[in-house]
Order: sequence, then structure tokens, then C-alpha cells
Amino acid sequence: MRVLLVTNMYPTPDRPAAGVFVAEQVASLRKLGVDFDVLYVDGRRSTWNYLWGPFRLWAQMRRARYDLIHAHYVFSGLIARLQWGRPLVLTHPGIAVLTGWTAPLCRLASRWANEVIVVSEAMRRALAPIPSHVIPCGVDMKMFRPGDQAAARARLGLEPHRPLVLFAGDLRPEKRYPLAQAAVARLRATGVDAELVTLTGQPHDRVPLYMQACDALILTSTHEGSPMVVKEAMACNLPVVSVDVGDVAEVVGNTEGCVITTADPDALAAGLREALAHGRTDGRAAVERFDMDRIARRILSVYQSAVEASR
Repeated sequence: MRVLLVTNMYPTPDRPAAGVFVAEQVASLRKLGVDFDVLYVDGRRSTWNYLWGPFRLWAQMRRARYDLIHAHYVFSGLIARLQWGRPLVLTHPGIAVLTGWTAPLCRLASRWANEVIVVSEAMRRALAPIPSHVIPCGVDMKMFRPGDQAAARARLGLEPHRPLVLFAGDLRPEKRYPLAQAAVARLRATGVDAELVTLTGQPHDRVPLYMQACDALILTSTHEGSPMVVKEAMACNLPVVSVDVGDVAEVVGNTEGCVITTADPDALAAGLREALAHGRTDGRAAVERFDMDRIARRILSVYQSAVEASR
């Protein structure tokens, strides 16, 4: 099967972490025999790239024959639907379905797609009655795994004995980084000499080191779909303290040492204190179902359905 991927998020030398989960998904599907070409529409660099996107799409389709097109994100989906000769699989990997002016645009693009993939049950409900498949992005369980904490701290130059709380992600407003800072400050006020470690813009292969080095992960976002950082932390047996957002409560489940709490600094500090006292979790067992190879097989099944239906 030959697939053209259209996406406005993909790793580049200057932004190696941007859209890395899309690149990982492509790599896992290639292992199953899917032949990919990637059409990257860099809207972040210039919005004019969206206007050029349809012309690049048509030129690419003249150069090669594809069985289907897979688009990630709504704007890529709208570009990809400017052809009707091949079936379209559209993935909504973020919060655009749930909030803001993009939500009705996502519904429109979803109606035009042959198959729709979302990453959480809340997103599926938001699109209903438009049918969609709930398939979260997969975790590289070989990369994200438990490791020696002392060695990881030494490699990263981190304090060897102090409790470390990890905040991993972009510092966009919806991530509420100041709330994480406030929570750790309240934790310190109770006598726990913790430090907030901020991880942003790093190559993806360095993220596991930070998760092995730290003692807990904090997530404070206002909106999420299915945050990768939570599943990756659990694959490293790192305790997670999070507000109830996206599918975090479902992913964490009953894992001891992980805490779902309110978006209040004192409540988050109490959750961090509990997580630090517990230590490493058995969260890896809870996220085995998100193994990248398993997720790839589910996506391939959607591809096959789209192609068969179009015939």
C-alpha cells in the first residue's frame, strides 16, 4: 500500500520535537509494509505555505500513484480533500476538535473524510454523530523504559539527591506552566526541597533521560487530547500528577503513585507529595496497550477499510 501523508507538524533540524509522534507513526507503519511519501506543510514558518499546499498536493499526485491520503490536523485535511480521486483518512491529534474556532472546522473536514481517527473518547463524542475511530498515538516502549536514576541525573547534570518534578512540553498558555511553578513552590513551603525541571524543545530521544532522572511528572493543561507525555512517563514508571484533562484519568487508571487532582496549587502540591512518597510506579504495565506496533496495526486496519470502501 502506498500512502501520501499530509501534515503541518513534522520534525525538522531546527524543531526536532515538533510532530515527532507523526514521524514515529510513519516509521511504525513502514515496518508493516506501508510505503509513505510525506508532504510537510510548514504553516508555523509561514501561513502562505497553506495556500501553496494544494498546488504541492496536486503536483505530488501527478508524480506518484497513491492508494490513499492520510492527513494529520484539520488544515492538512482540508488541503488533502482538494482531490477526490483517492480516499482520505483524517487524524485529529489535538484539542482543535474540542475548543475554539477550529472545532466547527474539524467537524466540516471530518464530514468530507472517508475515515476519521481521534485520540480520545472525548474527541469522539465531540464529533458525534460523525463516526470516528479512537486510536491514541503509540509509545515507543523500547525508548521509553525505566532506567538508572543516578546515571540519568549525572548525564544531564542534575542535582543528585534533590526531589525533581518534571514539566515537559511547550510553554503555551494552555499548558499553564505558572500553575506548575506555583504547585512546586507550595510543595517547598511544606518542607519538601523539590525543584521543577522544565523540558521544552529538546530532541525526543533525550526525553526518556529526563523521565528516568526525575521523581514525578506534573501536567497542568487546560485542554489536551491524549497527551503523549503521560503515556511516556508511565512507560518509564514515573509517577504522574495531573489535572483531570483529556484521557489522562483513563490512561492512569488505578496506578498507585499517580494522582489526578484539581487545578489548584495546594491540591497539586499534595498530589506531588503523595507521588514522591510512593516512588516509582508499575505504570508501564498500564500503557502496554499503547505500544507503537499495536497502534500501527490498528491504523493499518483503518487504511484497509478506507481503500476497500472506495473500491
